This record gives sequence, structure tokens and C-alpha cells, in this order.
Amino acid sequence: MPKLTSMPLLDRIRGPRDLENLSRDELTQLAAEIRSFLVTSVSRTGGHLGPNLGVVELTLALHRVFDSPKDPIIFDTGHQSYVHKILTGRQEGFGGLRQKGGLSGYPSRAESAHDWVESSHASSSLSWAEGLAKGFRLKGEDRTVVAVIGDGALTGGMAWEAVNNIAVQKDLPLVIVANDNGRSYTPTVGGIARHLISLRTDRRYEQGLDFIRNAMTQTPLVGQAAYDWFHGLKMGLKDVLAPQGLFADLGMKYVGPIDGHDQQEVEHALLQAKRFGGPVIVHVLTQKGHGFEAAEQHEEDRFHSVGQIDEITGMPLAVSSQRSWTDVFSEEILKVGHDRQDVVTLTAAMLHPTGLHRFAEAFPERTFDVGIAEQHAAASAAGLSAAGLHPVVAVYSTFLNRAFDQVLMDVALHRQGVTFVLDRAGITGNDGASHNGVWDCSILSIVPGLHLAAPRDETRLREAVRAAIEIDDAPSVVRFGKDKLPADIEAVRTVDGVDVLVDSGDPQVLVVVHGAFATLGLEVADGLIAQGIGVTVVDPVWALPVNPALPQLAAEHDLVITLEDSGVIGGLGSRLGQEMNRLEIGTPIRQFGVPDRFLDHASRGQILEELGLVPQKIARYAVETVLKGQDHPAEDSAVDSHEN
Repeated sequence: MPKLTSMPLLDRIRGPRDLENLSRDELTQLAAEIRSFLVTSVSRTGGHLGPNLGVVELTLALHRVFDSPKDPIIFDTGHQSYVHKILTGRQEGFGGLRQKGGLSGYPSRAESAHDWVESSHASSSLSWAEGLAKGFRLKGEDRTVVAVIGDGALTGGMAWEAVNNIAVQKDLPLVIVANDNGRSYTPTVGGIARHLISLRTDRRYEQGLDFIRNAMTQTPLVGQAAYDWFHGLKMGLKDVLAPQGLFADLGMKYVGPIDGHDQQEVEHALLQAKRFGGPVIVHVLTQKGHGFEAAEQHEEDRFHSVGQIDEITGMPLAVSSQRSWTDVFSEEILKVGHDRQDVVTLTAAMLHPTGLHRFAEAFPERTFDVGIAEQHAAASAAGLSAAGLHPVVAVYSTFLNRAFDQVLMDVALHRQGVTFVLDRAGITGNDGASHNGVWDCSILSIVPGLHLAAPRDETRLREAVRAAIEIDDAPSVVRFGKDKLPADIEAVRTVDGVDVLVDSGDPQVLVVVHGAFATLGLEVADGLIAQGIGVTVVDPVWALPVNPALPQLAAEHDLVITLEDSGVIGGLGSRLGQEMNRLEIGTPIRQFGVPDRFLDHASRGQILEELGLVPQKIARYAVETVLKGQDHPAEDSAVDSHEN
């Protein structure tokens, strides 16, 4: 795309009201300036570039038609909220996008009154919007709620639960913008289409239909048959002229499809929808990455999310040769697929991000992408298991939260052998509170019979995947992080399945490590040994159920420290403490992990430093505790680690 040398229009935009008096040509120029700004800015910081390039005209139209923040604009997932941030006075903050103290990569209520919802998990926007609109109606407030939801998020069951409720509230002041960048439909354009939009969203249209229906059905003998024929003709014509499908069947007003890059057409459709006064779906066709040639030609995801890239070519500025945890899982599950014909895989619209694409290419008939529907994925996996297969469900850690009931009641209760592979487990950093994978261990630790592995390196990951698939009577979980793989860490010996990584010979402090924190445990051990404190570092690999060897090792030491890249409340260290308490083992134990609060976006390293999850602070705590002989009972373990 041509790079603009100056941005006079964009510099004048400090809020949505600054858009009101712009001419059509000025709006076109402003859209070009916004795209140029996005490419330049996001290329330097990383972020969700493609989705935002696709919604420039749509967001301009939204802010010209609706009175934000009085009229809430809710972005499902929030991937496409950058243009909204620019138009609501946050342009100058883009230099710190997704960085500590800077702009969030998602809507943020702390940043602006224009941001209403910031959960950034897909398919929830319609429920939020329905609740807001219903609340405003009950309070007698003249406000319209807008929900912008993508075609991907519409695959989530939660969205259709909301639609089911919205459809029966005919006076609900709610506009749903279905942002379809899947290129599935051809837009209906021209004067006739525009006239039909106006007609279908005019109350007189409904009143006219009511009159015809009443008149025809009261005609003796042929009246009902005539009306049925008329109604069938009406529905047939609408099916031909606009692919409204299920929305019309539910009784909801449908407008579209509209060319989402024609700002005037989008604005006209939104105005008609707003005037209707009830729930309306506006179907907008957009192109992810629109206006940036490198993104448009990238067929895989059109630069959905990028790191630092060249703003002209779109090529990454830094390419790491170090492999990721996802790379290893991708390779190993492909090998497993060749070895075992009963293994099938499922994912929730994350085939490439979770590394299942290699398996899918080799075994397309054994790969199921269910869309953004984690609950369905888990329950479907239970069914596949009952049919005699072994399903492997690969999702991001934070997204499994949504399927807890299915893991508990559909998989565990029925003792089905289903393996859940959780990518992006632990602190992920820049994507903010909702994307840190720090809850899975806490919520899964209460599932009866569940097996959970947190591999520390490549070898242990490959072994854990193989071992998990051998478990055929209970759910199994393998979790790993976003960072690059560490070098393999070999055990000096093994005690009843527990790997001993360090043994200084003097059993004073037992350090129990899980997953990515194995390296942290080794660094803590170095600090203790330097202070003359004896230390043993162990990795159970399989954290759940608690290996009976761990409490026995704890009984042989003066202090136990657990390190986990997950929530400290109800986490893996907490489970060990409970086992020690049950066995009446009085060795003091202190758990180090993520405290019970949401974490602001920052780099992983910055967050670990803030939480005190660094070797110097943990080693200092252990040294002081041993030297002072202080007793720290297990119930104190919920204290935030950075307080020590």
C-alpha cells in the first residue's frame, strides 16, 4: 500500500464527534491514513494487524452512526478494536501497544469509557449486548447497543444461546454486526439492494405484512392457503436476494450482505438498523488485511497476529531458529498418528496455532476443527472415546476454562480416555489478563482421576504425549508454555517416578518444580548451594495425581518449596501440601506461583519479576527460613510470592 507522507485528517481526530462533518472524500482519505498508521505502528510493536485493517470503514461508520459511549459498542474478542481506539483518542498511545504500562491489545475499561467489555474470549459479545440492552430498556433509557462479532465467533455455541434469547425480544434496542471476513458470500450491491434494506427495516413493512396476513386468513376457505402461498413466495424471494438463513427463520431482521469496505453503504445500513428499534443483524463482508498487500497475499491467516515485521514486505524482523514447545508437539502427534490408527484430534478454530496442521494434512479424516466451541470439543471427544478411539484435544490453556463442565461431567465422570493438550500454559504476557494460561491446574486439580503432566523439556514432552494417550479410562492433560524450548535437563536419578535434578547431599530444602519452572528451580538451587544450604530439586513430571514419593521426600527435608507457572491458589503445590497434611507430615511448605489476581499486560520477564518469581528472591526466602528456623505452615502458602 502507498505510504502517506502526512496525516492531517488523522491528527484532527480526538474523538468520535470529530467524524461528523467529514465529506465522503475525506472519509476515504481518513481510512487510508488509518491503514498507513496501523501498518507502521503495529509493525514495530506486534499485535493483531490483519483484523484491524479489515474493519477500518466499518469502525468509521459505527462511530458516525452511534453515540459512543452512550451507545455501547462491544467487540467480540477485541482483536479488531485498534481502529476504535484510534477514533476514541488513543492514537498517541500506540507506541506502547501491548507493552507494560502501554495500551492493551484488547478493549480496556481502564483506558476509556468507550470500552465496555474486555474479556477477549470469543462468542460472549451477544450475551453482554443482550444484557445491556435489556437493562437500558428496563430503566427507560434511550440507548442502542451494538455488538460486532466475527464469523468465527459465530461458530461458538454461546453466541447462539444469546441469539435464541434476542430473537424473541422484538423491541430490544440491539444491532448485531456480523463481520464476515471468511469470503463465503457474494455481496448484493446496487440501488435495488439498498432499497430492500430500507424496506426490510421499516416498521411499515411489518405493519403491512400484519394487515395482509389478517385480511387473507379471514377469507373463507381459500384465505389461509392464499396467505401460506404468499408467505412462501416472500420467504423464497428473500432467500434468493439475501442469504439470511437461520436469522430470518428465528424472526430476526437481517440486512446484507454489505460490502464492508464501502463506508457509505455500511453507514446507510447501520442507520436503518438503528432506526428500526428492535434487534437487527447487519451482515458485513470484509477482507482481513485489506489494503496491505503482504497481508492480503498471506492466505494462511492474513497477518491475524504479527510480531515485529517490515512494514513494506511484512517479513519478520527477527527469526528465531530455536524451536517451540508447539513445534515438538506437532512433530510427536504426527508420529503418534502413524503408529496408532485409533488416535483422532480435535481443536477449536486453532489448527495451526496448536500445531495440529501437520496431523490434519496427513490424516484429514481423523482431524476435527469444531470452530470456537471448546465445550462441544470436549463433549464430542467423550463420544469419540466411547466409540473406541483416543481423542487428543488441542487448545490454548485459557480457553479450556470454558469447557470445565464437559471435562468434569462428560469425560471424567464417564471415565473416558481423552487427552487435552494445553498450549500457551502459564504466564504469556503481552496479550493481557485473559490470555495468561494460569487457571488450568487449579480448576483441573479437583477433577477425580485426572492425570496432568507439565514436561520440563523436549524429551519429557514427547514422553508425556505418548504416556497420556495410553491412559484410556480417565482424562489426561499435557500443558506447556509459549516460550522457546530450553535445553534438555537430565535427571541425576529417579525415585519412584520422580526425577531428581539436583542432589547436594544435605537434605535441607526440597525444591519441587513443574514444567517451564524447572530452569528456575536449578537457578534457585545454585543460590542455595552458594550459601551453604543443602538442596534437592525434583520434578514429578506427572503432577496429578500427586506421586506418593513426593510427600515422603518432603518428610526427609527441613523445608519444601514448590514452583509452578500457574495459579498458586488450588494449584499443584497446594495439592502436595494437602497430601502432606493428610499424611501428617509436618515439614513446612511454601508454594511459589501466580497470585490470585488478574495480571496486566507486560512481557513475561517483567511479570515474573513483579511477582517475585525470580531465583534471587526465592533463594533468599529459603536461606532466611532455614537459618532462622521459622515455621511456615502450608495454610500460609496463598501469600503472594513477591511479598517475601
